[in-house]
Amino acid sequence: MTTDRRPRQRLALRAAGLFDGTGATLRPDPLVLIDDGRIVAVETGRVEPPDDATVVDLGTATLMPGLVDTHLHLAFDAGPDPVAALRASDDATVLAGMAVAARRALRAGVTTVRDLGDRNYLALRLRDATDHGLPTIVAAGPPITTPGGHCHFLGATAQGESAVRAAVREHAARGVDVIKVMASGGFITPGSTGLVPQFDADELRAAVDEAHRHGLPVTAHAHSTLSVAAALDAGVDGIEHCSFMTDDGVDAPDELIRRIARQRVAIGATLGALPGAVPPPPVAQRLDAMRATIGRLHRAGAQILAASDAGIGPPKPHDVLPYGIELLGQIGLSNYEALRAATVEAARVCGLADRKGRVAPGLDADLVALDGDPLTDLSALHRVAAVYRHGRHVTEETG
Repeated sequence: MTTDRRPRQRLALRAAGLFDGTGATLRPDPLVLIDDGRIVAVETGRVEPPDDATVVDLGTATLMPGLVDTHLHLAFDAGPDPVAALRASDDATVLAGMAVAARRALRAGVTTVRDLGDRNYLALRLRDATDHGLPTIVAAGPPITTPGGHCHFLGATAQGESAVRAAVREHAARGVDVIKVMASGGFITPGSTGLVPQFDADELRAAVDEAHRHGLPVTAHAHSTLSVAAALDAGVDGIEHCSFMTDDGVDAPDELIRRIARQRVAIGATLGALPGAVPPPPVAQRLDAMRATIGRLHRAGAQILAASDAGIGPPKPHDVLPYGIELLGQIGLSNYEALRAATVEAARVCGLADRKGRVAPGLDADLVALDGDPLTDLSALHRVAAVYRHGRHVTEETG
């Protein structure tokens, strides 16, 4: 018997510039060496690659870390009525559609997604699939909500502290990565509204306590001012939307803004959408004020994450994240800060800081090549020249 002792083929990527996730300026003439899906070296200047490396010269492109979308819904089809479409489909059909949605995100440079609400834990099945054409998936399973509450049709309802704890334990036993709880109602569920709370602070505190006992973070969907306050009182790790809605507008008291920053609660800023898209009326009427609130949170020192809420309707297809990153640049974040909100900081909140979000030795080779410099022009995010997931080139066929 003979043994194949040929050296393993390695990949070396050249480009004109590199945003590595940490520096506020591009590194010139990078050479990124990849072996077995991991980055093993990052050099600058006209460094010669190893003899055994396959060299790919990306020309004038800028390399950067793959994007991380901290809030989307692969089970929603981004159609005109995603709730009805989901209800009308069996799990096999939904799962197939989720894979299509995930690949669409990947081709846009989104190499990691955090799914914050599915049905029957389907996102966990997709997460655990050995499919190199998918992004890395962080999964919450069905969001914990009240009977008849927002997204109750996804199957995880609870009322009262003991029931909430039991729901968290079930999610932990299933192997979720994060607990998603609906602190307020929402706008895509018939009979629900985001203007009122669903759980009180004691119920939310029970969810947080139980989740933390199992080593899981908690992020709370919260549109109303009262639900934001209750989530803060409960000690959640993140707040999605954080809209501060009231019956007649938006009310974001300075003290709550300061508390969010002080408690280091990560804010999923889900305001990005396709240009010209019209959001639901309750959101459209408050959109300018909601954007201004995210700007206030940023100026107060709160951690802002790029998040899309993709899937919930036509304005939010599963590759919409770059528009949300651009929006962060319009409401007060520098381009550098906006990019970090979708790379370094997003990876940390997803529990993947040791694998994702930067271009550095030891991390996964999840990379995007752009036509342009995103540090000076965030619209370059729409000009994707190449995507690499674990060192594999993503194509229309593979991704």
